[in-house]
Amino acid sequence: MREISDEFFLTMAEVSAALVGTLLVGVFFYLDSDRYKNRQGAAAADRYMRSGVRWIFLVSAMPLLVPLTLAGLEPFWGALTFIALSVVLVALTANTTYRTVARGASAVSTAFVINEVATTAAVVVLVTLPWVLGGWVPPPSAFVPSLLLALGSGFFSIVALVMTLFGPARQDDTPG
Repeated sequence: MREISDEFFLTMAEVSAALVGTLLVGVFFYLDSDRYKNRQGAAAADRYMRSGVRWIFLVSAMPLLVPLTLAGLEPFWGALTFIALSVVLVALTANTTYRTVARGASAVSTAFVINEVATTAAVVVLVTLPWVLGGWVPPPSAFVPSLLLALGSGFFSIVALVMTLFGPARQDDTPG
């Protein structure tokens, strides 16, 4: 594997921080919107949305926290950070998958269902890839493909969320 500079890791962390910040602002705008305030019922869909937003925050935080750890500390601490975040990510992926099959949740959006399948497969790849590429003690460069996959998964999950929340109004979204 080729050597990766600390500047690359810091740039990746900056991009991820921008993604997390954009999501945070978007969530606050949605919570303040009439579209959210006028929703009635759909408790399963709301639980799925909350679970999905938690997942997006975590998958976007991986390329923020792991590169900062790899750039500032020994590779061991970067690997440990990656493992800890991976465990939580797998648990949140299981939670969102459960919420997808829950009654009334998967009907939220076709984009969400497709995104759920794609991101579940991506999680399996991204949590195992550093060890496949780098062996038992992966070098910092072995984490790059996983971090890029996490960044892309977070971005496309935000796209699916925005398409669902701000797309054309559905019959059950109208008050009354």
